Amino acid sequence: MLILNPDPYLLPDYKISPFTTADIHEHMRLPDDDTADTYFATRFPGRRFTYTINGRSAINKALSHYKLQKHDVVTILTTTGNFYVSGCVTGEIERYCRWNREVDATTKVILVIHEFGYPYPQLEQLRAYNLPIIEDVAYAFFSEDANSTIGKVGDFVVYSFPKMFPVQIGGVLVHNKDVAVEPERWEHPRMLPYIRKVLSFHLAKKAEIIANRLRSYNGLKMRLHALGFEERLPLEEGVVPGVFMFKVPDEKTDLKRMRDYLFSHGIQCSVFYGERAFFIPVHQSLIGVDLDYFAMVIQSFSK
Repeated sequence: MLILNPDPYLLPDYKISPFTTADIHEHMRLPDDDTADTYFATRFPGRRFTYTINGRSAINKALSHYKLQKHDVVTILTTTGNFYVSGCVTGEIERYCRWNREVDATTKVILVIHEFGYPYPQLEQLRAYNLPIIEDVAYAFFSEDANSTIGKVGDFVVYSFPKMFPVQIGGVLVHNKDVAVEPERWEHPRMLPYIRKVLSFHLAKKAEIIANRLRSYNGLKMRLHALGFEERLPLEEGVVPGVFMFKVPDEKTDLKRMRDYLFSHGIQCSVFYGERAFFIPVHQSLIGVDLDYFAMVIQSFSK
């Protein structure tokens, strides 16, 4: 039996990230392991990588390289072209300069976001602008596009580990060998070894992570279709989704109230602002009963 209205202090806790409190204990027991270094060196031959405390720090380090002035502009491009952009991204840009959503004469840097695991289309064509490119691959760690260009076009490539793995901290900035990047200033000397060992442990589960995310996605697609909701971003070959996004076409449905309702039932979620669309978790730690719970909560709100 699934409980819809427990005591508010006994709610489940479903995050967009696969991290749970149980992972703290598991990660503490892991031995030191730096095979993640070998993974990145193999994945990005001829380039260097710098570990960071999170994805925001990686974006900041990339932006700092360009000596941007207040009047300069970073143009943000996204997979969908929707005006929704995370404040984590815009906040870092605003520390240096302005931002817009279309390349124009004021653009100094292009920041392209592979939204929620879905590759930006025509990525290689961005090179024609002859401008520096930063790729934000936070949600697309394992995603691939048809031309295998994702993560290879940007002068800098940003990854955020909690978006794909059950970890609390960690990111990496991939960059050209001739670029000097300031090392991260760790709060504790054990932070970097911790990130390395935890990431090494989960990278060994790559095939399982991908398979489970696809299973979760298709399970949610089936359940929500039965409730009258359709996927917003069709799952194409090579995509490993970061969220499950679905359309909410009924204008009578208050999306903000829907968001608050799901949060009040322990489900992290958000409105895809600018559209009648909504997204919920789809990660590898979910099983069938979790998907049933999501569907039950959404159905109870829709009644």
